[in-house]
This record gives sequence, structure tokens and C-alpha cells, in this order.
Amino acid sequence: MAQDRPAALVTGSASGIGRAAALRLARAGYDVAINYRRSQDNARRTLDELSSLGGRHLALRADVSDDAAVAAMVAAVGDAYGRLDVLVNNAGMTSSTPPDDLDGVDLAEWDQVFAVNVRGLFQVTRACAGPLRAAHGSVVNVASIAGLRPGPQPLAYAASKAAAVSLTRTLSRVLAPEVRVNAVAPGWIAGQWMQRTLGENYDRLMERRATWTPMQRNVTVADVAETILSLITSNPFVTGETVVIDGGYAATT
Repeated sequence: MAQDRPAALVTGSASGIGRAAALRLARAGYDVAINYRRSQDNARRTLDELSSLGGRHLALRADVSDDAAVAAMVAAVGDAYGRLDVLVNNAGMTSSTPPDDLDGVDLAEWDQVFAVNVRGLFQVTRACAGPLRAAHGSVVNVASIAGLRPGPQPLAYAASKAAAVSLTRTLSRVLAPEVRVNAVAPGWIAGQWMQRTLGENYDRLMERRATWTPMQRNVTVADVAETILSLITSNPFVTGETVVIDGGYAATT
């Protein structure tokens, strides 16, 4: 039996953008199922934070590239809530290969990035399509500015995020008119992800990026979470779109 409170599933939500989105949805009155693959300790901490906000929340371990695991995860959401109003496809990974190193690209790693970032997005959306249609729900995919324009990101990651943008458009048609499907494309987000990407150049390059950004700072996970919530709750006739979140950098440089 469906409950009165709306329910959301956020993949890859033990930390980072996914965690921020889960907490923002909880503050907006959603019961939230978070998903993780390996980060059990972070997931527990995020679940504790969600629980402190009230509502009924749960943490589900599943590899989104494993279709059977995805089906089990979505079934658990259905058992817990009896409904699903929102899906945020945030689970993702990147490659360790430098952006300009063509010869260094490991094809097994390439396939793994696409299995999580592209096939995983598709598999979770497909598994959630029934309850989302019943709820006239909303999907938000987390893409990246790297999928829209060249940048210092590994080739596999950039290509996978371009695929996420394309899937957003395609799925918005397939799931219409009951379900809206949009995406967000964050710019350089201050924090661990860009620290891993930029290495010892992190502070210098992030400072330069902020200087060249009209809003005079870099993106935060809170910025991304706020846009995700807006696409879910405040844009009833917007679908198939990708919203860039970078303080105007891509539009002016």
C-alpha cells in the first residue's frame, strides 16, 4: 500500500552530489532511499543524517551496472514505500587515465566506466519506469559539463557523460507523458572529485576557474542539489533538458 509521503531513489548517494541531493529531498518532505556500492560507512553516516530530518529512509547496496542487483534494489524500494515519485541517477565513476593519453586508455576500464555511467543509468531508469509512470514522477540524471564541451577530464568519463545527455533526451520521449526526464551538468565542483582529477594543481586551477566565472566562485554540491530539486518540483512542463550549473563559465568563455 502506497504511503502519503512522496518517495525518491538516489543512486550513488553515500557522498558528494548524491548525498547532497538526498538530504535536500528529505528536507523537502521526501522519504529517500539512498544507494551505494562500496562506501558502506559513508552510506551509514548519510542515512543517520537523513533520519535526523524525520521520515522513513533506507540505504540499499547495489551495483547499478548489475541488472539483477538493480531489480532487487527497486523491488526493495517498492516494498518499503509502495510508490516511487523521483529517481536521481547519480551513480558514476571516472577513469585514471590522463585526458590526453590516447595510448594509455585501458579498454577494460573504458567498459567499466560505460557500464556504470551509461548502462547503469539506463538499467535503473528502466527498472523504475513502472512506479514512476504510476506516480507521474520525475527523473534527473547527473551528467557533467565534460559531456557538453571539451575539458581536462578522462576520455571515457567525458564520452559517458555525453551519452547521459543523449539518453536524457531519448528517455524523455520514451517515458512521456507520465514521466519527465531532465539532467544537470555541473561544472568544476569544489571538493574531492576535482581534487582527484586535478591532483597537485587543484588549488591553483580552481582559483583560476573561480576568477573566470561570472559568479566569482566554483560550483558546490549544494548548488547542484538545489537545481535537482527545482527540476523535480518547480518545472512541470520541462523535459528532455540538460541544465548547466557552472555560474556562467561555459556561457562566457
